[in-house]
Amino acid sequence: MSFFSLPHFPPVDNAAEHRRRDYQIAGFTFVTTTICLTMDGFAPQFMQYVLALFGWLFLFAWLRGECKYVRTQVAVAVTFALIGEYFASVYMKGYIYRFGNVPAYVPAGHGLVYLTAVALGRSGLFQRHARRIALFVVAACGSWVAWGLSGYARLDVIGAVLFVVFLGYLFKGRSPMVYLARFSSPHGWKSSAPVPVPGPGPRSIRPRTCRKATRPAVSLPGTAWSTRWRLPGQGRFCNF
Repeated sequence: MSFFSLPHFPPVDNAAEHRRRDYQIAGFTFVTTTICLTMDGFAPQFMQYVLALFGWLFLFAWLRGECKYVRTQVAVAVTFALIGEYFASVYMKGYIYRFGNVPAYVPAGHGLVYLTAVALGRSGLFQRHARRIALFVVAACGSWVAWGLSGYARLDVIGAVLFVVFLGYLFKGRSPMVYLARFSSPHGWKSSAPVPVPGPGPRSIRPRTCRKATRPAVSLPGTAWSTRWRLPGQGRFCNF
């Protein structure tokens, strides 16, 4: 079996159904993420808590229609993502948010984005055209990684390393559609690095808005199932 054998990809002749809910989740997350990050670019800090409140309300509302397996995945994803945010941003200063904190809306945002990856990964679009989408994402993101390694704007080695990790999970992971959807969903890639300004120490990095160094966000490995579940007496599906 070769590395490119794609053992966990959907079959080529997959006739998966299109469910409106999957695309509604993706569209909702794309719109709300855009609005949230735009507002946080100029709004006062207390607005982060207002955005967080609505973020959690929206996330819980969408999760009501999901099975317990998806809910568990989202909870695990939010936990690990939040730990990563505090370690990479607050502790390591790898990137700095506008107010030097981790905005209150970030955990709920991670939950919505991961739920979007699950929804797209099980959708008819991704199930029917998995290989075409994978080819497009790998080509597009590979070009972006090459641009980062060129050092034209700035050198991005970590992004290239994480892209290689993503490829490993995509070709050999148990849930390639979730990884693929997560990589191509809103907030999957972040751009624009912090701006260096004169001055010693950590204060030499001035945060101007909610931004991060360009690097791929890789979904948690092994947290999805390739089976379709339906809970007894409920119209909730887990389909990956």
